[in-house]
Formats: sequence, C-alpha cells, structure tokens
Amino acid sequence: MAVTLRSNGDVAFQCAFHVVWCPKYRRRVLGGRIEERLKDLIGEVVDEKGAWLVEMEVMPDHVHLLVEVDPQYGVHRLVKAIKGRSSHVLREEFPHLKSQLPTLWTNSYFVATVGGAPLAAVKRYVEQQKGR
Repeated sequence: MAVTLRSNGDVAFQCAFHVVWCPKYRRRVLGGRIEERLKDLIGEVVDEKGAWLVEMEVMPDHVHLLVEVDPQYGVHRLVKAIKGRSSHVLREEFPHLKSQLPTLWTNSYFVATVGGAPLAAVKRYVEQQKGR
C-alpha cells in the first residue's frame, strides 16, 4: 500500500492511528447484530468527521480500528465521537445492554501512531485479529 498524503487545504499529512477500546468491565457483548450495527456506526462517524477508515475489527470484548485523521481535528475527538454515538445508539437499539452495563464503554482507550511501520503491515495485523 503506497503512502497516501491527505490534505485539508492548509496542511498535507499522513496520520494513521491504531486505536483499541473495550466495553465496560471488558464484557463480551460485541457479537452478532450488535457487532454489525457497531461497524455501521463507526463507519458513519468516521465519514462524518472527515477521517478515513483503513481497517476495523470488532472482537467480543474489544474493538480495533486503523484510521487516518486530520491532525487539526485529532484522534481524541474522533474516538470520543465514535464511542459517544455508538454507546447512545446501541443502548437504545439493544436494551439488554443497559441492564448489563452502567455505560457501554470504558473511559480509556489505546492509541498508537503507525509511525514507521508500513500501513499495509498494520492493516494485516488488524485484519488477522478475528482469527486469533
């Protein structure tokens, strides 16, 4: 995969992040219809915020996301938007989540820049998580 320079008109950038977060208490609630709906919601928010989804994998107890984000918008704001929207919508559409968890997500998350690693290598890593 070739390096793609993005631009917002003022800044040219290539800022890719590997983001991982978990449901509260690392409960294994992200399967089936919830997993599919979560993937849709993540895609919607990424598009709305002007970011680029490279790869995504949802495990029963955590989410892996490889995403490119405009540095002027910031990865923190993107993750906050994804977690906020998905928590609200999923808890409305799947009421049993409300009784299982006080909130859907933990407050914390892991984020790392892709740095010198080829984007394709990190993409492969995220794709392979489901098979582990």
